Amino acid sequence: MSATEAEGEKLGEGAERTADIGVGGAGVPNGQPGAEAENERLRARVAALEEELVEVQSRTNAAIAKWQEQAYWLDRWHLDLNAVMRRPGATELLGAVRGARGVWWRVKLFKRRLLGPS
Repeated sequence: MSATEAEGEKLGEGAERTADIGVGGAGVPNGQPGAEAENERLRARVAALEEELVEVQSRTNAAIAKWQEQAYWLDRWHLDLNAVMRRPGATELLGAVRGARGVWWRVKLFKRRLLGPS
């Protein structure tokens, strides 16, 4: 009977597995082939996720800044969009503005194609 088996008999079946694995000085389990490779893979994944988080936070901050600026100007001009849109004809006016904007963009696109970028 080895020392590990004797320990397992004294401490129970789970202790045998723990004694076999052991923990090295760096906190990495001994006896597990590929543990370092797995740790490196996980570190790389964590780094990639942190980069993705920073990118998402940047996009979120940009979107919030855009909406804050729009809200600032609406407050400065004392415009309440909910009150404006409740008025008769507001939806139709909004549709007409969208249509005019579409026409304007098409004219600009045609001009760019005809004359080149200015």
